Amino acid sequence: MGKRQSGPIGRPRGFDTDEALERAMLVFWEHGYEGAGLATLTRAMGISTTSMYAAFGNKEELFRKVLERYTEGPSAYLARALEEPTALGVARALLAGTVRTTTRPAHPAGCLGVQGALAVSDSGQGVRDLLAAWRNDGCTRVRERFQRAVDEGDLPPDTDPGLLARYVTTLAFGIAVQAASGVDREELRAMADAALGNWPIHP
Repeated sequence: MGKRQSGPIGRPRGFDTDEALERAMLVFWEHGYEGAGLATLTRAMGISTTSMYAAFGNKEELFRKVLERYTEGPSAYLARALEEPTALGVARALLAGTVRTTTRPAHPAGCLGVQGALAVSDSGQGVRDLLAAWRNDGCTRVRERFQRAVDEGDLPPDTDPGLLARYVTTLAFGIAVQAASGVDREELRAMADAALGNWPIHP
């Protein structure tokens, strides 16, 4: 009979997938995809590299799971904003959510979906494309909501929903970049208010 292994193999006892994903999200959020090394990730997650691969796949697969968590958690303000009764309410809620999420004291500044992989090597192209698609999906959802606002008479009939959606989401992404650069919450809120000062209205 072979000698029994004394140490744990694979996942450590008490391994919490949710907690590990949360910690990985914070590492990617702070350091970006390529800046987050495996040693930093596994140390933050409290597991070995072997356990990480067994539970989540490779680094890119882990990032995809983290982005899903980010979308359903910190970035869930987009879905809530789209439920606002007016297009202006949608825009205000979206920008307010961006300011709030990108400047939270207990979290990294900025937005995982914006600066997670803007500049990457060849090995990170898949993640860069993933985040570009994530941002475009957000813009598409806002455009569809603004199209509904035009159809319902909330926005003037000559409003271009696609252009207006691109304007609002570009503002949101710009806020995230400014937040990551250290611009404070109050200044970002004032900027968002000023940017919506020329909102299209019925003549």
